Amino acid sequence: MKYLSRLILIAILFASHSLHAAPTPDDERMEWWRDAGFGMFIHWGLYAIPAGEYKGERVGGIGEWIMEKLDIPVTEYEKFAAQFDPVKFDADEWVSIAKNAGMKYIVITSKHHDGFCLWDSEVTDYDIIDAAPFKRDILGELADACREQGIKMCFYYSIVDWHHPQAQAPLFPNYNAGQRDKSVFNPEFPEYFENYLKPQIKELLTKYGDVGVVWFDGDWIPDYTTEMGKELYQFIREIQPNTIVNNRVDKGRSGMKGLNREGNFAGDFGTPEQEIPDEGINGLDWESCITMNKTWGFKHFDHNWKSEEELIQSLVEIVSKGGNLLLNVGPTAEGLIPEESLTRLAGMGKWLEANGEAIYGAQASPFEKPEWGRYTQKENTIYAHVYDWPENGKLIINDEIKVKRASLLATPKAKIKFDKKDTSLQLPMDPIHDAVSVIKIDLKG
Repeated sequence: MKYLSRLILIAILFASHSLHAAPTPDDERMEWWRDAGFGMFIHWGLYAIPAGEYKGERVGGIGEWIMEKLDIPVTEYEKFAAQFDPVKFDADEWVSIAKNAGMKYIVITSKHHDGFCLWDSEVTDYDIIDAAPFKRDILGELADACREQGIKMCFYYSIVDWHHPQAQAPLFPNYNAGQRDKSVFNPEFPEYFENYLKPQIKELLTKYGDVGVVWFDGDWIPDYTTEMGKELYQFIREIQPNTIVNNRVDKGRSGMKGLNREGNFAGDFGTPEQEIPDEGINGLDWESCITMNKTWGFKHFDHNWKSEEELIQSLVEIVSKGGNLLLNVGPTAEGLIPEESLTRLAGMGKWLEANGEAIYGAQASPFEKPEWGRYTQKENTIYAHVYDWPENGKLIINDEIKVKRASLLATPKAKIKFDKKDTSLQLPMDPIHDAVSVIKIDLKG
C-alpha cells in the first residue's frame, strides 16, 4: 500500500505539469517565463555614485538604500544626478553578457526608491535626460539591444518614492516614514498614485515595445493599498495583455519569503528575496532574486562574492523546485558590470552551454531530494544533477525511476550502466564539472 500510494502521488505530480494538459490563457502567457529559468536583475541608479559611502561614512546595509540608511537629505541626494554620466555604458555589451551567461530575460530598475528615472519621463524632470549630463535613454538602448539579441526586456519599478513630494517628502526629513512606522500615512499618496505612478507605468509599457515583466517593489508602505494593487494590475494588462506582473504589485506577499499569504491578491508569481523555498509548491510560479555578493546596488567595499559553484548549484536547486533564478548585477557609476560578476556569469554560461537542456523548460521533479544533489524533469526524462560525485562511481537513484538508458549530458556518447538490483548508475570515476555534473535518464514508457 505504501508503494502504491507513492506511485499515485508521483502520477498526480507528473499530471499537474503534463505537457499535454490543455493550456489556459495564463499558461500561454507564462510559458516563456517558466521555460526561461534564469534571468538577470540589474540594480543601477544614482546610488552607484556614492557606492556605499557618503562623507566618510559607510552604509552598513545594501548600497541602493544609502539615501535612507545614512539619512541623506533629498536636496543633497539630488546633487548626484548632476554627476551621473556613465560614459562606459554599452547596452549591446550588457545584453551580450546576459545572453552568454545563459540568461533569457533582463529586469532593470527603471526607478528605484530614490525616485530617479532611467528614462525620459514626461511627468518629472528627475530623470536621465533632464537632470543628468548623460542625456541618453538607458531603457530605450537596452530595449533595442534585447530585441536584437532575443532577450526579454523587463522593468523593475518602485512604488516607494523618496523624492516625490506626494509620496514621502511631506514627512521630511523622515521621507521613508512608512517603512519605519506602519501607522504613518501620507494623505496625498492617492494623487501620486493616480497622477505620477500610473502615468509612468504607462510610459514604460508604450515606449519600448513588448515588456516581458513589470517587477514591482515597495509594496510594504501603508499608503499603498490592495485596491490600488488590483487596479494597477488590471491597468497593466489592459495596455499589454501578455505582460507578466510579480506579486509585489499587491499586498499579498509574505515578507522576504516572497510567496503569497492566504487571500485574494493580484500578481502572477511569488518573489522570494535572498531565499530559496524549502520545497516547491505545486501550481505556484515563483522566482528567487539573489545577489552575487551582499548588495544589490554597487558598493565598492563589498567583496563577499558567492562562488561560481554556489551560484550554479543555486540555479539547479531553484529549477528543481519549480522556480526561476533572477541573479543580480550592480554596475558602477561609469556603467561597467564588476569584473567579479563577469567572471561568475561566464562560468555559469559555460556550464549552461553543456547542461542547459536540464534547466530550460525543465520542471520540478516529484522525487525526494537525493543526498548527492537534485533532480529536474521533462516529459519522459529525468536529469540527475550530481553535486557530490560518488568516490566509487556508484550513484544510487530513486527506486521509482524506471531507467531506459542513461548518459552524461555534457558528453552524450558516454553511456552509463544501470544496475536494477540496487537502482544505481555506474559513473566514471571523475566528475564532468566541479559544481554540478548532469546525468540524463530516459524513462521507460
